[in-house]
Amino acid sequence: MTEENDSGLLEAVVGAGAAALAPVITCCHPYVRGLANLPADGRFLLVGNHTLFSMAEVVLIPYFVRTAIGTRVRPLADRQFARMTGIQAALVTAYGAVIGTPAAARRLMDEGESVLVFPGGAREISKYRGEEYTLSWQNRDGFARIAIEKEYPIVTVALVGGDDVYTSMVRRDSTLGRVGRWAGQRLTGRSDITMSPVRGVGLTLIPKPQRMYLAFGQPIDTCRSPQTSVEAWTGAVKRRVQQDLEAALLDLQRIRATDPYRRMNPVGRSSAIPSPC
Repeated sequence: MTEENDSGLLEAVVGAGAAALAPVITCCHPYVRGLANLPADGRFLLVGNHTLFSMAEVVLIPYFVRTAIGTRVRPLADRQFARMTGIQAALVTAYGAVIGTPAAARRLMDEGESVLVFPGGAREISKYRGEEYTLSWQNRDGFARIAIEKEYPIVTVALVGGDDVYTSMVRRDSTLGRVGRWAGQRLTGRSDITMSPVRGVGLTLIPKPQRMYLAFGQPIDTCRSPQTSVEAWTGAVKRRVQQDLEAALLDLQRIRATDPYRRMNPVGRSSAIPSPC
């Protein structure tokens, strides 16, 4: 099969998936703002946050971008996801995700694709109590470096709701927290991926119904002045992106706190805070 045929098949699969998801997403009534900020040509890098219920951002962000400007989004997956099998692997592949190597990111940008990255990776998913909606980027700045190299605008996209689907039961510095970090190391070979115990409805792992809140930010220009060094500009872009994303997360949490429909109680649906876009 040629590369052109592969691209056409992927587009058809993503389109069919979006059509199938539309009634479900409409029923869940997510809050969305900032879609008008998306560059119409689809040439931009989306930078988002991961949550405990990571499929929310993985599904909703590409869906709303496609709905708004008609382009597919190519997520860059953490290398840990290369080990996935079965339905999870099929879903990630169907959504056009690729393992997030620098070479893969450059190739997608060279092709003018809309790219999605979560700098926190898998470690930002496994949160402990008190770490809800916090970023875990450490020294990761590759996304900024490559966006600058390709002069790709960056659009932040914050999602709130996913860290409320499950409740972390322990804190990172507790005894069980240390056991979780040990288990994560043994199972994944990585000290930054933990096995934090969580609960959903009651003491079960049934997800708690939660409304999702998304905010797409203003595009951030990454073009570097010749007078500014690559290192200095990379640091400045990363800080700006992180600050914008953290501010959006705080704002969405304030909106969620006053929303009668935040837990998707049918009684509160008629009073749900409406999306501004």
